[in-house]
Amino acid sequence: MPSYIYWIGYLIIINFIAVIATVMDKYNAKKHRWRVPENTLLLIAAVGGSPAMLLTMYAIHHKTLHKKFMLGIPIIITMQMLTVYYLFFRQ
Repeated sequence: MPSYIYWIGYLIIINFIAVIATVMDKYNAKKHRWRVPENTLLLIAAVGGSPAMLLTMYAIHHKTLHKKFMLGIPIIITMQMLTVYYLFFRQ
């Protein structure tokens, strides 16, 4: 099996985790319960969950007023795209 299949599987799983963590944090915020730490959310984004997390944040209007997330997640996505380009498409 080609190795990129494992990367695709990993990205699907980590993006699913990003959606679940973001939705769970929003739900818990409304209920005044324990929240997912911001550093945990950013870590999930940094290890590959940034696209789904950003889309989920916009969809459910969560953390959209936090500069740490509204600047941080796009920066993470940009860095991830540059890394992928550098590792796989650079000649």
